[in-house]
Amino acid sequence: MTNSDIVEILETTSKLLELHGADSFKIRSYGSAVYNLDKYNERPLREMSVTELTALPGVGKGIAAKIIEISHKGTTAELDQLLEQTPTGLREMFKINGIGPKKIGVIWRETGIDTVYDLEIACQNGVIAQLKGFGANTQSKILESIQFMKSHAGMLRIDQALTLAEQLLKELQGRFEKVEITGEVRRNMEVVNTLSFLVGTADIPSMNDTLNTIQLLEQRKADSSPFIWRGKIPGFEIHVEIFGVAPERYENELFLASTDENHWVFTGTSGESLYKAAKGSPVVSESAIYEKIGLPFVVPEMREGLSELDWAQQYRPDDLITWNKLRGILHNHSTWSDGKNSIKEMAEFCRSLGFDYLGMADHSQTAVYANGLNIDRVMAQLQEIDALNKDYQNQGIDFRIFKGIESDILGDGSLDYPVEILAKFDYIVASVHANLNMTEEKATERLLNAIANPYTTILGHPTGRLLLSRKGYPLDHAAVIDACAKHNVVIEINANPWRLDLDWRWISYAMEKGVLLSINPDAHELNGYYDMKYGTLVARKGGLTHQMTLNAKSLHEITAYFASRNPGII
Repeated sequence: MTNSDIVEILETTSKLLELHGADSFKIRSYGSAVYNLDKYNERPLREMSVTELTALPGVGKGIAAKIIEISHKGTTAELDQLLEQTPTGLREMFKINGIGPKKIGVIWRETGIDTVYDLEIACQNGVIAQLKGFGANTQSKILESIQFMKSHAGMLRIDQALTLAEQLLKELQGRFEKVEITGEVRRNMEVVNTLSFLVGTADIPSMNDTLNTIQLLEQRKADSSPFIWRGKIPGFEIHVEIFGVAPERYENELFLASTDENHWVFTGTSGESLYKAAKGSPVVSESAIYEKIGLPFVVPEMREGLSELDWAQQYRPDDLITWNKLRGILHNHSTWSDGKNSIKEMAEFCRSLGFDYLGMADHSQTAVYANGLNIDRVMAQLQEIDALNKDYQNQGIDFRIFKGIESDILGDGSLDYPVEILAKFDYIVASVHANLNMTEEKATERLLNAIANPYTTILGHPTGRLLLSRKGYPLDHAAVIDACAKHNVVIEINANPWRLDLDWRWISYAMEKGVLLSINPDAHELNGYYDMKYGTLVARKGGLTHQMTLNAKSLHEITAYFASRNPGII
């Protein structure tokens, strides 16, 4: 049991206790433990004694006993009992935005509703609005969230899909000579409907039999054919498709299986379409299909039928951003706010990954829920960063920690520190975290005001979306990007796979307007740095070049850039 596993079990217990109307003190004790332990990573909890556990913030003797029980059994008797008393459908309701366990419990006890389906019907009939403490507004939000969930059923975020696809790829490679991941995963889609693979085999008639020996797969025979295996991975709703092709036509089919149909119709100087060229004589590579009809090669992730051919006329594939071209990691959180690691730990791990600089951007004072920094704590943190940078300098280490803050954008678009405090940072990430229900007009005006602030350096996760969970903030993207161009503000591509925001579809417009983008992990712990992988994937999909990527700048270049952007560093 990892620390995260233990915290998740405690959190589930807390939700179920609240659902069943348990003692409020007990619920708070679980909540306090979850909040504090979620940030603890110094030692494995499973190895600690009761005495050691109770010395941790938020952990009393009762919770310590639960942790030890979880460490030995993987669960607790209390949790098992709660699960027995809870219809499965109620736990599904925990995914609905706008209601927590307490309100779900009220719905269950007052109406008997215990499935998401029945809850949707009740909202449509106006039943939920009549419950005490709900009303029409809450009912509307519940219904909207349910419909959003339904529209994304069976989908996975790119991080989940890639992990599953790579696991299955290993199984396939052990059975076939030629295998590749294709479809939406190869095209770096932020959410994936289907895991697709291409298998090259001279024995297509036996392909399905071979695939059915893989325990990871469960076939839907009615949807399959001798050339296409269709089914799923047990425990997941996402579809799986495996196409078989003769080895000599492998590259032709690889192109078709890795390309949106809207890209197929592009024609070259010969007048022939990409689709027709791919369906023609066998080729030795995907690039040969483009060469055959006189078109520049387009990398798989950009083949969407949008403006990729215009991009390919101006740039080369080597111009696209890669992990290796990133030089620093910006927008990170430490134990000063809601992160799990100290600034020094974050810096040392950043260095170990080969990066040249780290940007700290802990939460600002408005974000009370995230232990945001008041002005006194800001000053103390800046002193710590100065001391760490001096240590690096004294040791002759060419590495720097930049002083940043993730400043909340208030309702009117202002930032939540006075100018004299904003001036003390090297850079400011301005982000919206609260009041996400504005109209598009008001939401856009709010961001335009924040962008116009001379201390705003980077616009953080512009829409605040959570993929497959919450819609983004309604915005006039073009107006926001135009404003960033006017005020020389960088736009973040938040690399957290829940966000991947700015959406890749707006990257080309931002580049056209001369707006730099920054691939930021929004890391709250060391491993959060690895999320830059997903940010890089979608950045490449949108055509982001390393020349237009802020954190592809060298240490010297970005130091000069921050200095030039700050209207008055004190």
